[in-house]
Order: sequence, then C-alpha cells, then structure tokens
Amino acid sequence: MTKALVIYLMAGPELPALAETAVEAGADLIELGFPFSDPLADGPVIRRAAERALAQGMRTGACLEVLAETRARLPETPLVPMTYSSLLEAYGWERFAADARDAGATSLIVADLPAGERPELDRVQLVAPTSTDDRLRVAAAQTDGWLYLVTVTGTTGSRDGVSPALAGLAERARSATDKPLYAGFGISTPEQARAAADLADGVVVGSRAVEVAEEGPDALLAYVRSLRESLDR
Repeated sequence: MTKALVIYLMAGPELPALAETAVEAGADLIELGFPFSDPLADGPVIRRAAERALAQGMRTGACLEVLAETRARLPETPLVPMTYSSLLEAYGWERFAADARDAGATSLIVADLPAGERPELDRVQLVAPTSTDDRLRVAAAQTDGWLYLVTVTGTTGSRDGVSPALAGLAERARSATDKPLYAGFGISTPEQARAAADLADGVVVGSRAVEVAEEGPDALLAYVRSLRESLDR
C-alpha cells in the first residue's frame, strides 16, 4: 500500500510555489500553517517561521488568499490549514470554516481544540500517546478523513528517532477506526519517515520541511523527493 506523505509549510507569499514544488516531488497533501503569536504545539523552527509570516502581514485574510492561490495551482491536492482556536475565535468559527472551504481547504486542523469540543466543525483530530482510550474513540469518530497521530508528548521539531510510543498509539487507534492514520511531530529524515510509515498509513513532516523550504524550491524538491523514495521502498 502506498504511504501518504504530508508536508507542512508556513503560509506566506512564497507558499503556493513551494507547495507546487512539494507535490511535484511526491507530497500527497499540503498542510498550510496559519501563523499564530503563541503556538503552543510548535517548536522553535515553526515558531520562528510564524513570527516571520506575521511580520510579512500574514493575518487570517492574507492566509486565506494564499490558500486560494495554492488551490488554483494545485486543483487536485488536499490542502489543510493548521492553526489554533484563538485565531478562529477572533475571526469567527463559522465564518472561518466557510471562508477556508471557499478558498479551497479540504479540511482543517485546530491544534489546541480537543476532540468533543465544537463537534460541528469538521476537522482532522489529533491524538497523542497520553490520550485515553475514551478520548481516542471520540477523536476517531469525529475526525475528518484521517486521524493525526502525534508521536511525542511535547512540541514539534526534529528528534533523534521515531518515538517508541508510536507503536502503542497506532495499535490503539487501529482498534478504534478504519480511517487512515498519519503520524507526525518529530519526523524529519527519510529513515524516520519509513519507520513511522511501517506503523501508520502516512507521515507528516513539518519542522524540517519548513527549514529546507527556507533554502528555496530546489532544496525542498530534493528533500521531499528523498522522503517519497524512502516511503516507496
């Protein structure tokens, strides 16, 4: 079975072209980071990227415009904004969901919105090794499309290896849902991507993709291609 490759990129003027490059290299889905001033789940790389994006004027309206431009370039690729509940609170929950959908979003990820809260908001749910079985079942029942397995306790960022907690989390998730399981947080190398994909149906690569994207499209192309080749072995 082909494993899904999800690449996270921070919203900014260059994102549509970078997303196109990532898909050319083998990404199946693009997560678009909508910057927030206090991103609790994010490590230093994505925090710095968010600060730069905010300094560029990437408020919610501008991020939605970037999403629409990315959708125009990638009419078939799933595009999933990832952000925080305070941003939606300020913009308006229903308004954001409608405007994101109109701009081309396939779904949403709200990193700090627990499963069970605002069930009317269709979104990809996140579960972690610390999630109880009851919480996992609620998330699995409500998730939109796929279930996001947070492989570590803590923030995003590169790690030395795949968390040993992923195996148990994936096993519990499999017992709760038939939906695809994508593992993320702490996956940065082709070897880690392959190891995580042995336990899940796909992987999400964020911090390292953001770092490489800062080096330009050619570097991102080579990096994403290396991940794709590892997953296809």
